[in-house]
Amino acid sequence: MVDNKKALIYILSCTFILGLLWWIVRVIPLENKHKFLPELVLGERVDFNNDIRPIINNKCIACHGGVKRSGGFSLLFEEEALEANESGKRAIVPGNVNKSELIQRITHNNPEYRMPLESTPLSEEEIDLFSRWINQGAQWDDHWAYKAPEKPAVPEIDSKWISNDIDRFVQEKLVEKQLSPNPTSDKQSLLRRLSFDITGLPPTITEMQQFVNDNSDSAYEKVVDSLLASPAYGERWAAMWMDLARYADSKGYEADRIREIWKYRDWLVNAFNENLPYDQFVITQLAGDLKPSPSDQDFIATAFHRNTMNNDEGGTDNEEFRVAAVLDRVNTTWTVLQGTTMECVQCHSHPYDPIRHEDYFRSLAFFNQTADADVPSEAPVLLTYIEEEDQKNLELIKNWANEHGSQNRNGDYYERLLRLGVPKLYAHYFYQMDKGLPIQGTATFKVDQEVYSFTKELPFEGEDRLAFKARTNGSEGKILFYLDSINGEKIGEWKVKARFKKEYDEEEKKEKTYYLNEVISLPIKAVNGVHDLYMVWEGEEGVEQTSTFEWLMLHHTLPGVGNEKYPEVEKAMYALFNSENEKEATPVMVDLPENYHRESRVFEKGSWMVPGEEVEVGVPAIWNPFDEYEGNRMGLAKWLFDKENPLTARVMVNRIWEQFFGRGIVSSLEDFGSQGFAPTHPELLDWLAIKFRDDFDWDIKKLIKEIVMSGTYRQSSHFTEESREKDPLNEWLARGPRIRLNAEQVRDQSLAISGLLSGKMFGKSVMPEQPDGIWQVVYNGTKWETSKGSEKYRRALYTFWRRTSPYPSIISFDAPSREFCLPKRIATNTPLQALVTLNDPVYLDAAIALGRRVLLSSHTDESERLSLMYSLAMVRGISEEKLEALQSIYQQTTTYFENSPEEICKLTGEEDKALAVYTVMANVVMNLDEFLMKS
Repeated sequence: MVDNKKALIYILSCTFILGLLWWIVRVIPLENKHKFLPELVLGERVDFNNDIRPIINNKCIACHGGVKRSGGFSLLFEEEALEANESGKRAIVPGNVNKSELIQRITHNNPEYRMPLESTPLSEEEIDLFSRWINQGAQWDDHWAYKAPEKPAVPEIDSKWISNDIDRFVQEKLVEKQLSPNPTSDKQSLLRRLSFDITGLPPTITEMQQFVNDNSDSAYEKVVDSLLASPAYGERWAAMWMDLARYADSKGYEADRIREIWKYRDWLVNAFNENLPYDQFVITQLAGDLKPSPSDQDFIATAFHRNTMNNDEGGTDNEEFRVAAVLDRVNTTWTVLQGTTMECVQCHSHPYDPIRHEDYFRSLAFFNQTADADVPSEAPVLLTYIEEEDQKNLELIKNWANEHGSQNRNGDYYERLLRLGVPKLYAHYFYQMDKGLPIQGTATFKVDQEVYSFTKELPFEGEDRLAFKARTNGSEGKILFYLDSINGEKIGEWKVKARFKKEYDEEEKKEKTYYLNEVISLPIKAVNGVHDLYMVWEGEEGVEQTSTFEWLMLHHTLPGVGNEKYPEVEKAMYALFNSENEKEATPVMVDLPENYHRESRVFEKGSWMVPGEEVEVGVPAIWNPFDEYEGNRMGLAKWLFDKENPLTARVMVNRIWEQFFGRGIVSSLEDFGSQGFAPTHPELLDWLAIKFRDDFDWDIKKLIKEIVMSGTYRQSSHFTEESREKDPLNEWLARGPRIRLNAEQVRDQSLAISGLLSGKMFGKSVMPEQPDGIWQVVYNGTKWETSKGSEKYRRALYTFWRRTSPYPSIISFDAPSREFCLPKRIATNTPLQALVTLNDPVYLDAAIALGRRVLLSSHTDESERLSLMYSLAMVRGISEEKLEALQSIYQQTTTYFENSPEEICKLTGEEDKALAVYTVMANVVMNLDEFLMKS
């Protein structure tokens, strides 16, 4: 009887446990099961990001993701992964591995069914992870970088090495990795490193002496503040941003003609020196033209996105290359500001991150309404009048319009008309009816006896003037302007008269006639609504006359008609339209008026020639919502700085960190996605991002100071056996940075220590010496003309940058061509670099100048002179060992020139043996490893 009771109790207990388990499995929400079921049943908790996502990205996503959806199954988005696939089965049934087709397929014995197909099977460990993850509810999780940062607690660690909270995060990781930090660097090495990092230039001997002799507790902070206040600071950080902005002085593509955009570089230098907060720095570059009352500087800042390439080759389709520029703006914006490889999404959904194909074109819609159109003039450009005559005319017109015009037709309206010239309709908006065929997309369109031209759906808003730029040859005639057809309502006519000039051609030894492009503005009948506009020639039969048009623009008559001074003001206006005086023309961003807006559509498989469904502006759903913002570039720019945006602050903090340490906390600067590198110090990254955003209010100088004041930054860069073995890449920061100076710094340092470096800031790009014949570009006869005097010794960021043929010595040190945005330069070490620093004319000039500087000093002893030369270069004293090595080279060089006196003048241009010897010695010093490195 007792045994029966025990058996009954046992059966009832088992039934209760099984019932409880059934209730947990069926009733408790999947995400809470792990709280009720022991690890014995469900196994150790599986983390989606750490355990499952890497397997999916490496083994599954190629066939089941953004590019392919084999079997109708995708693992890119949670909702797609959980739905039934083409077979009608669900690959993942949360909480039930037996019903999950994915588990059946990855464990199948038949290789024709086992996944992944034609590839190595998943390991037992990977299968176990998938099984436990599904049993635990198949909980998805956003990638770490797509969650808004939360401020972590600062580790409570005390050490004499710690200078600020950055060090506490670093020290915690060093303890975890069983590493010890290096001691603080010596003062000479530290100031040299700091000076290059903040200003891009070496310290002077005077600055070094002051720092070394200052034994106060604030000595280091004082020198940090001094360097941050230096004008050279803005130049150093502008040079970094120019890679991101793909800044160049040429347009790119085949002809690669000159582009005048240096005012944007000047804006960058000023923005950094004035410490423009990062949010305003970015917003102004993306949408300065959309501010309520934009200044010239606001417009110039938008040249950030006019640095896209422009194709001047004849026969190309302007719309194709306009679209190419817009695509580049999308890619650059996401790469630079969000660390996201958005270019992947042009053709299909992102292969690794939950960004849909349509999201790319929602982003494109922000940039699709700008007035630029891949035309040779690069319009819209902001004209800056240089000549006093033009400046006076502009001021006269503005004052007149403010006095006689309305709120919408004031001085600002006419200044915009004259200096920006928008909205212009360029040739590709027009159809040219030639022999019964409509031709579109050319650089110009024409009207003559046999050809008429028209544009469709032109919005009229009561404009009573029609301006256009045209060139006419042949006899006189008329061009009539009709609405809606060649027999429609006539709204205006132009009495055509060829305008030309004659010049004597020295090469052909004869006089030539040149027909001139001129801007005409003629009165038309004011109409409203949307109409087609036709342009038809009228004149004598058999008369040869052709008018070739570049652009056309509707505008309103200057107010104040009838006033006795009106003819004078009107004359000034048309004088500005056709002024041939020198002007500065900076390509800028300007949005089209709303009635000119383009449709934005998805490109099927990424091809602009296969437009799909129409889309509105928007951002990927995985990030902070866009609902509250304007549907334009300004809205996008503000959205980037929403507190819920997970990436903006992180990406910039990481970029600044990389500039100091040679490696970002996330080493893939361009990719914070799931295929990028994980952060080495995730808590430090988020702490810095939130501090930059909230405590520093986007102040870049404060961020820089926080980093360089840390003990982490101030460490010696010497290797220890411990760090060499455990941390060869210095990921865990147990030593200071030891990396080669960048291309600009290598050049600027040589000029600085020789005394040749020009301190001139701003202005047009300069052309230092480079070998003849490098600039051989088809269809472009522009020549490299070496700048005169000290101009050729200006800092490297002012060097003329041609995309198809960048300045050779800078390219040798890994600078990009800047055809596209470059988030990070990859440092290389090649023999070509040594050939540059030993032989390039700039480095030879610097060596001669340094040699002369030493010879002109008060020192007469050979060892004193060599010591001085080393000190001028390295800003520190020389060791006995190095001095002996230099003395040995000195003796060899002296003997060489004594035996080969003819080589003296070849080297220096002077018959001065001492100068030749010390030029060689300077060349040796400037090629030392320690001279070219930041350590």
